[in-house]
Amino acid sequence: MTPFADILRRAVEDTPGALGGAFADRFGELVDSFNNTYKPEDWALLTAHYGVVLRHLAAAFGTWHYGGPEFFIAEHDTLGVVVHTVHDGYYALIAMKSPAQIAAALQSLHRAAGQLRREMS
Repeated sequence: MTPFADILRRAVEDTPGALGGAFADRFGELVDSFNNTYKPEDWALLTAHYGVVLRHLAAAFGTWHYGGPEFFIAEHDTLGVVVHTVHDGYYALIAMKSPAQIAAALQSLHRAAGQLRREMS
């Protein structure tokens, strides 16, 4: 297991109802993940799609001069997703069963983002 996957594993295990975690680059390309639920290609696709949403939010907030988002939350009927920026366009996410425990996921992902940032150095 890589250091990135280990960080994601801990974040997922610390989040009740979490299905998996992912770490991706600015283009949505999966760098690493920890996931026992989805097929690898489905997980990579989910991760890439939320990267597109993150880029759209960053563009919109940049237009309004607010600066980019640090994180965002998407709550669906059967899935909750928290996406958190890491560094230089990289981002991490945790997906969980709905109703999701958003506060726990955000806390785990915020901690993981810091660890991923340090590991990148």
